[in-house]
Amino acid sequence: MRNDIKSLFVFAVCWFRFSIEALYSSTSDVINLTPQNFDSRVIDSNEVWIVEFFAPWCGHCQAFVSEYSKAATALKGAIKVGAVDADQHKALGSRYGVKGFPTVKIFVPNKAPIDYSGPRTAQGLVDAGFRELKRLIDNRLSGRSSDSGRSSAENDVIELTDSNFKEKVLDSDDMWLVEFFAPWCGHCKNLEPHWKKAASELKGKVKLGALDATVYTVTANKYGVQGFPTIKFFPAGKKYSAEDYDGGRTADDIVRWAMDKYNENLPAPEVVQITDEKVLKDVCENSQLCVISFLPHILDCQSKCRNDYLEVLKQIGEKFKRNHWGYLWSEAVAQPELEDALGIGGFGYPAMAALNIRKMKYSWLRGSFSVDGINEFLRDLSYGKGSSVPVKGAKLPKIHKVEPWDGKDGEPPVEEDYGEETHSEL
Repeated sequence: MRNDIKSLFVFAVCWFRFSIEALYSSTSDVINLTPQNFDSRVIDSNEVWIVEFFAPWCGHCQAFVSEYSKAATALKGAIKVGAVDADQHKALGSRYGVKGFPTVKIFVPNKAPIDYSGPRTAQGLVDAGFRELKRLIDNRLSGRSSDSGRSSAENDVIELTDSNFKEKVLDSDDMWLVEFFAPWCGHCKNLEPHWKKAASELKGKVKLGALDATVYTVTANKYGVQGFPTIKFFPAGKKYSAEDYDGGRTADDIVRWAMDKYNENLPAPEVVQITDEKVLKDVCENSQLCVISFLPHILDCQSKCRNDYLEVLKQIGEKFKRNHWGYLWSEAVAQPELEDALGIGGFGYPAMAALNIRKMKYSWLRGSFSVDGINEFLRDLSYGKGSSVPVKGAKLPKIHKVEPWDGKDGEPPVEEDYGEETHSEL
């Protein structure tokens, strides 16, 4: 019984060695590839590889050995030639869609694997290998890169890989939409022009990337990609998780969905003090609507009182941040011409006007200067309700240069003590 077990063990060891070396010996120029070394040798390299996926029992594979070995010797030093026992390493074969033997694929840096369908001769393999090598060199000379089987036309979609994903996406402060695709996927091909168009329209706001999930499996597996295309959203700042994209697949759908996310994550606009004309123009000319508040003089409303009003404005800015409006404030009577042009005066302080600088029209707050009162006022404006009137003079009035508020309480001016003078008689 013990001898039988020993014999079975010896047989198993011999069979294991046979499965690896039955077709290509350790002295062959064909490099043995396994799941342990495939990514480091092939995927992460900057070289062109020709890889055969074989089964030791396959008659066609056995007949192919001589020509394949001859090609490996001829290409030595120029193109790498390897072989995978896909019968033993089934998962590695499945990863590249291997269904029959022998299957030969050409791997080019940063590009989806290319199926070799030429003659099973050394010359055919050499010709195909050099053809891909020439394309790679031409692309490098012209400044283009291989792009995972997609069009090399210039576009705003950023190519992502296992090696650059952390740096470009996870460690960035930008929002990202990432498409995980497969080169053979029909839905992915249909999505491609829409993805490119959306990337151009969202430039500067949300970045769009694409990752070939059949090549860069580490990242694809990390995010549970099982079908194609799979789209994930990565928020701005620290990225602890990804959110599934659940929008449509046209460029308009993608842009609309991404802009909703962009607006949700926008910081509240700053409430800026009007200290000179440039400040007012910088805010108002870059906003559809400019919300200008006139707060009581610091002697009538000290720092806590003023900060309470500014907090109200910050809350309003947060609530309406999707509108991309600008928010300004001035101390009462510090900008008299502006107050006059916007009809402020006689109503007391605080007061507010919403200015459309392009149309030179404004509306003023008639309700209370509170979160609820201002919310109702601005909500009506956002829906196109409410009346507006022309700015007096139809142009921006003179803006005075003033010192910015230092955040402190105001101090009343010190009165001079003019007592009676005593005149000595001469």
